[in-house]
Amino acid sequence: MHYWRAEILRLLLVLAVTALIGWLAGNIPAALLVGVTAYLTINYLQLWRLRNWLKGNPSAIQTEPPESFGLWGEVFDGIYKLGRQEQKTRDYLESIIRKAQESSSALEIAVIMIDREGSLVWWNLAGTRLLGFEYPRDQGHPVTNLVRDPRFSQYFHDADYSESLKLPAPGDNSRTLEFEIALFGERERLMIVRDVTRLHRMELMREDFVGNVSHELGTPITVIKGYVENIMDNVRDLDEKWRKPLRQMLQQSTRMENIVRDLLMLTALETKEVKRQQKPFNIRQLIQEIQQDTEQVYQSRSHEFDFSCDPELEIVGDRAELYSALTNLAQNAAKYTPDRGAIRIEADYAGEGEVFEIRVIDNGIGVEPQHIPRLTERFYRVDVSRSSETGGTGLGLAIVKHILMRHDADLHISSESGNGSTFSCRFPAERIRGPGGPRPPAQAPFPDQPPQINVH
Repeated sequence: MHYWRAEILRLLLVLAVTALIGWLAGNIPAALLVGVTAYLTINYLQLWRLRNWLKGNPSAIQTEPPESFGLWGEVFDGIYKLGRQEQKTRDYLESIIRKAQESSSALEIAVIMIDREGSLVWWNLAGTRLLGFEYPRDQGHPVTNLVRDPRFSQYFHDADYSESLKLPAPGDNSRTLEFEIALFGERERLMIVRDVTRLHRMELMREDFVGNVSHELGTPITVIKGYVENIMDNVRDLDEKWRKPLRQMLQQSTRMENIVRDLLMLTALETKEVKRQQKPFNIRQLIQEIQQDTEQVYQSRSHEFDFSCDPELEIVGDRAELYSALTNLAQNAAKYTPDRGAIRIEADYAGEGEVFEIRVIDNGIGVEPQHIPRLTERFYRVDVSRSSETGGTGLGLAIVKHILMRHDADLHISSESGNGSTFSCRFPAERIRGPGGPRPPAQAPFPDQPPQINVH
């Protein structure tokens, strides 16, 4: 501020001196005109020096500013200081970018930046190694022109990046790459590419192993079971001492057959990618079908079946998979509920409407709390003898868990020994179509239900 004061005083001094000279010369206006012209000329020369300095030195830091005084000296020094500060900030940011690029070059995964138009901006060395990108040849080119695979093009343009994409490496079908994309900024993309060849081969080996073992087991089991069934059809011709062993052979061969089937299904769920085009279907119709099928299988037990669901509600998912999961829960309830017991299936919104629940409720024998966290483990059984009697494989709830995970859902279990169980499948409300909003939970048909325990 003092520079402005000094400049104003300087102008007043020029005017005073020129006015005095003009008074002595007898022509004050002419003298003032000469003084103002001289003052403006000096300022114009300073402006011209500033222009030449900035024109030859855009960053305003490469050379010292021209010597000046007063207000113009402050202008030159201020611009010089701002330029130095800007250069320091630029150097700092460039060093961060350089370090980030150097560190990313040490990664085994490819990191690729793509602009909003879908063109390559930058990539690390792994991008060159895995995808064959070259500087500066490929910079600015659309990534879909460089990764020529219709599946990648659809994945890139669909902009649904909730799941990764696995593809053969360009030019090398023996390698498998996994693509992940994240949005940032103004529709720009960051793409991560990993070489998952070893993991992919291990998955294939495991899938082949389970498939081969299941096939090798399935054939002899089917033969044994067939012979046992034929013999059992003529059980009247057998001695009493053979009847019990044959019944046990039939029971165990049936159980082994179920284990093989469940192992194949579990392996398929773990290795098969989630279908991107899941479709909406009516929930009430699905529940009604499950109830009827379960009631038919266990009709000799005389259970009381009931269900509750809005007829207009639909869920987006794989109908066959959800049918399998919910049938598993319903049939488990039927297995472990005494004759003439009650089984109810409910479907409605829970909490504040942010989740949708499908619950299978029974008043059966229940499960002690210490067993609940392990119920979804493979082959885990609360009571081995009880599972053998009911034909359980120990894989049913593991299958349910994997199916729910493929639908962004999880399983919550509430149970107490002797007081029944509630198995709740919780889906995000975004998967539901039809009447929405918060709803009060339906009243449980069996009182004194214990608190829920989450099983993930």
